[in-house]
Amino acid sequence: MKQAGFCQKTDIIFMGTPDFAAVTLKYMLKQGCRLSLVVTQPDRPKGRGRKLIAPPVKTAALESGCEVAQPVSIKNDAFIEQVRCLKPDYLIVAAYGQILPQELLEIPRLGAINVHASLLPRYRGAAPIQCAIINGDQETGVTTMFMDSGLDTGAMLLSKTEPILPDDTAATLHDRLALIGAKLLCKTLESHYAGEITPTPQDNNQATYAPLLKKKDGRIDWCKPAQQLVCQIRGMNPWPGAFTFYGDKRLKILAAQTAAMETPANPGTVIQGFADELRIATGDGALSILEIQGASGKRMGIKAFLRGCKMPPGVVLG
Repeated sequence: MKQAGFCQKTDIIFMGTPDFAAVTLKYMLKQGCRLSLVVTQPDRPKGRGRKLIAPPVKTAALESGCEVAQPVSIKNDAFIEQVRCLKPDYLIVAAYGQILPQELLEIPRLGAINVHASLLPRYRGAAPIQCAIINGDQETGVTTMFMDSGLDTGAMLLSKTEPILPDDTAATLHDRLALIGAKLLCKTLESHYAGEITPTPQDNNQATYAPLLKKKDGRIDWCKPAQQLVCQIRGMNPWPGAFTFYGDKRLKILAAQTAAMETPANPGTVIQGFADELRIATGDGALSILEIQGASGKRMGIKAFLRGCKMPPGVVLG
């Protein structure tokens, strides 16, 4: 098999950090790829106890017996020399979390290849999956590309399109694209090694950007149309989460659908709906909340939530 020969003849350094990258790493190892080093971000404190947590890529690498490096900075001379001494054929990057310096990109004999969860040049940047849903796109995909010193600007190698389903959240779409990306990466390496791929420069005039999301980006602006808010709620699930306020109580909205608004009302106002329904006026139509998370931190269907927190028509959220 051509892929078996490719795996035996190339040395690879892999760089990645979150679950998306861990899926790629595991798939590469399953295919028999030879990894001389796995590079990931340092362990970070998380949770109320601020306990140090290893990145998913580190966990996956150690379980497979791979050597792991966690440099604080990849611009460190000692780290760059470590990579240079390994003489890799390919440097593979999937959601590593830092822009690689040109000095590092020039080390691999056959190139540095990135796996990006969008159809480039659309959605360059850190949050392509979320932005595709938030913007109401009908499809997205994964692109492999040669890396340069820009932000996801390198010449494209292969891509694969994936539909965005009406009930997709960032979490469900992430999981599908992670596996698609892993398979596409291995196909890219196999085809490139065999000389079967011609890189295609990106059209910078068609480029759009998906910047890193912040917690504040999840706040719901009730003046927006209901359908746009549905997309925001799906795209912000699970993080940073779409939210609103009922007085001083922060409510996280996990799922919603559009609904009719019989009588005009100011955006953010709770309006009359069916029994056990929370229907809220928006800038265009109404939003019916399906799942919500209150101060208790427990995810609830709206009927269960309303049993403990009455929100009669006329209440205003903001």
